[in-house]
Amino acid sequence: MFDFPGNAELMRLLRDFDAAGKPIAAVCHAPAAFVTAVDSAGVLLVRGKPVTGFTDSEERAVKLENQVPFLLETRLRELGAQFKGGPDFQPHTQRAGRLIAGQNPASSDPAARLLLEALSEN
Repeated sequence: MFDFPGNAELMRLLRDFDAAGKPIAAVCHAPAAFVTAVDSAGVLLVRGKPVTGFTDSEERAVKLENQVPFLLETRLRELGAQFKGGPDFQPHTQRAGRLIAGQNPASSDPAARLLLEALSEN
């Protein structure tokens, strides 16, 4: 949430992975990297795509909504992502082609399975 958005090296890697057709996966707060990640044409990777991450209600439940620089769900929605949240603290994932996201730590296993699936398709 603090160091992924705008990190030049990470943004370069995400752009290069996307251009090379490689899967990109993130879980919990890691989809914060997607708020500034763009493809080679300069379009946000998440624009118009179903994605998930730590939800606003989960952030409020752990009483950290005022400690993070932004609410991830809100920001992704503002950027044009089709944010899809599941029940708080339950496994939930979204896959849009090669872009994979898990909502929270409980989503790590199903997100990893989706990543393996995506890797086997390449």
